[in-house]
Amino acid sequence: MEGMTSEASVTKLPECFSSVIPGWFSEISPMWPGEAHSLKVEKILFQGKSEYQNVIVFQSSTYGKVLVLDGVIQLTERDECAYQEMITHLPLCSIPNPKKVLVIGGGDGGVLREVSRHSSVERIDICEIDKMVVDVSKQFFPRVAVGFNDPRVTLHIGDGVAFLKAVPEGTYDAVIVDSSDPIGPAQELFEKPFFQSVAKALRPGGVVCTQAESIWLHMHIIEDIVANCRQIFKGAVNYAWTSVPTYPSGVIGFMLCTTEGPPVDFKHPINPIDLDDSHIKTKGPLKFYNSEMHSAAFSLPSFARKVIESKSD
Repeated sequence: MEGMTSEASVTKLPECFSSVIPGWFSEISPMWPGEAHSLKVEKILFQGKSEYQNVIVFQSSTYGKVLVLDGVIQLTERDECAYQEMITHLPLCSIPNPKKVLVIGGGDGGVLREVSRHSSVERIDICEIDKMVVDVSKQFFPRVAVGFNDPRVTLHIGDGVAFLKAVPEGTYDAVIVDSSDPIGPAQELFEKPFFQSVAKALRPGGVVCTQAESIWLHMHIIEDIVANCRQIFKGAVNYAWTSVPTYPSGVIGFMLCTTEGPPVDFKHPINPIDLDDSHIKTKGPLKFYNSEMHSAAFSLPSFARKVIESKSD
């Protein structure tokens, strides 16, 4: 891979996506019209175009290195912990002794890093569609991509939808869907047939946690996700959220569901990772997640709770 440092070259991204104007990256997208979040750019470290998307890495002045896919920030070194830790430990700390875990997306390796903190886990499969994301993350974000070094991890480069369809019924204790927004290569990961495939791949009482957009920007998308999940998952169906400053609106949500089987109470974790320090030497300390944050994540503002609970009828 060769990095490109010319700012002029970066401004050739498609018109609807973000660009680097002199000294600044501004995140502009039809998914959040009328607003943009900007970060000061110290240096562009990499720019490439994979088979699926534009990939940029730049050094920011306040959030460390930043990974951008199709003009949308995926992670920054400073706040990635708030997303990676929550999307992983919300499901895995809600069930006893998870053993087999599947990650869809997550090519930066951050979710793998967090899953591998759980000593009960014996097998971690990851299916990422874009090999460039994996390679770039290993090169520029080694503290995130450290998850790929765990011997329990098997990487599959390919389409997550097709991978799930081929999975034998009841294979996994948990599925974590670390997707980008529902435009471009991740669109199918927000649709009903995909959730049906996830449910089939889970054991009875198995859990899924999927990236589920922002309550400030995407309640219409969240409504659809909740409605689909209530039809498909016969156990618990909950929405949680966390604070990630560099994501649009500063928050991101998660859909947490279980298949019919042993009951799961997502709001009261029973498998506390924050009391176990055996993983700290290789993965570093937890920076964001703890049991109190876990339970608090399910407390919703009134406007969001009203919409989400209305879908339970």
